Amino acid sequence: MGRAMAIDYGSRRIGVALSDPLCVIAQPFETLYWNGKNPERVLERLSGIIEENDVDVVILGSPRRTDGVISESQKAAVLFGTLFFEKTGISPIYADERYTTVIASRILIETGVSGKDRKSVIDQMAAQIILREYLDNHRPIN
Repeated sequence: MGRAMAIDYGSRRIGVALSDPLCVIAQPFETLYWNGKNPERVLERLSGIIEENDVDVVILGSPRRTDGVISESQKAAVLFGTLFFEKTGISPIYADERYTTVIASRILIETGVSGKDRKSVIDQMAAQIILREYLDNHRPIN
């Protein structure tokens, strides 16, 4: 079995987190910057990360609303997931990513990371939270 990867999708930045080879530890990996219009470059980079790191499972954050209404952000994440599948052949597992950026921001503030530095890693941290939750919920029972 290969690694798991989580994606915190955003219209300007995409956070990526990877598991270790045993799928026990979730680690922030990279932030991809883009204009939100042409995803080809981002999809190419994600495809490269998958190949370079032997990724088998991809979890894509989908920002669900608390009232159950499908938001524009959720629609955009699903569209990105479709493009991702077409590019990589891997069907992403959608995970509720509500509050992950808020949680990541709090963690970074509590650890003393400055505002400028926070902006560059917050999406990676959000992806790490998405991945951590997935790994915790899909751990094999011994």
